Amino acid sequence: MHTVVERELELKLVLSPERSVPVPARLAYRTDDPYAVHITFHIGSDHPVNWTFARELLVEGVFRPCGHGDVRIWPTKVDGRSVILVALSSPDGDALLEAPSAQVSAWLERTLRVVPPGSETEQLGIDDGLAELLAPTTGRSRIEELYLNDPWPSDESRPEEGA
Repeated sequence: MHTVVERELELKLVLSPERSVPVPARLAYRTDDPYAVHITFHIGSDHPVNWTFARELLVEGVFRPCGHGDVRIWPTKVDGRSVILVALSSPDGDALLEAPSAQVSAWLERTLRVVPPGSETEQLGIDDGLAELLAPTTGRSRIEELYLNDPWPSDESRPEEGA
């Protein structure tokens, strides 16, 4: 069973130093995708905008500037409030978003309690899957059974009519 940690919050899309518009968003973390965080922006269109990036990037961005390329995150103060700025870049355009630091930090803490840093691979079940694949078998393996019991015999193996 997988756990989902979600948080609805209002971000601000920064249009200029003097102007921003509110953007409802949902932060989501899923234990079946333990390295990633998902942000869905509800921008008043038929389809919300989704971004996915490393949880580690957001954790670091709460404390210091980090990231490069498509996602950059850094903490700052705006009008005396602690905020986290998230710069997103895509072929469709760029966006600078302002997120309330306390709300994002509280949500991140919840994700870190559900899956502590360094334990993400345990959530993926890779070790169990490998153990199953590498387990010794008795008798024929499934591959051998499939190979030896070919469901589509070649023409050569069919008995000839009238023989």
